[in-house]
Amino acid sequence: MQITPILKIAGTSPTLPTSETGASGQLESLGSTFQQSLDSLSRSEGQTDRLMEQLAAGEDVDIHQLMVAMEETDVNFRVAMAIRDRLVEAYREVMRMAV
Repeated sequence: MQITPILKIAGTSPTLPTSETGASGQLESLGSTFQQSLDSLSRSEGQTDRLMEQLAAGEDVDIHQLMVAMEETDVNFRVAMAIRDRLVEAYREVMRMAV
């Protein structure tokens, strides 16, 4: 069984950009990373919902597969919330800066 990563954070680096285009590029990369996280959450949530509906309807569903899908959805949700919290924290920090 191959395990695929839930979220790949691409384009992040510990150094600050040196130009305006670098900052813009990193901002776009961050936005696309957050969008990927939300897409992954949506897909895993849809899969979990389908499996739960099948179980509730009395269809043959592998309980282990359902539990793995539920945990994957939980992890995806936690990652999305952590990214969102960091973005909100960064926004508040920028707003507190004196001009």
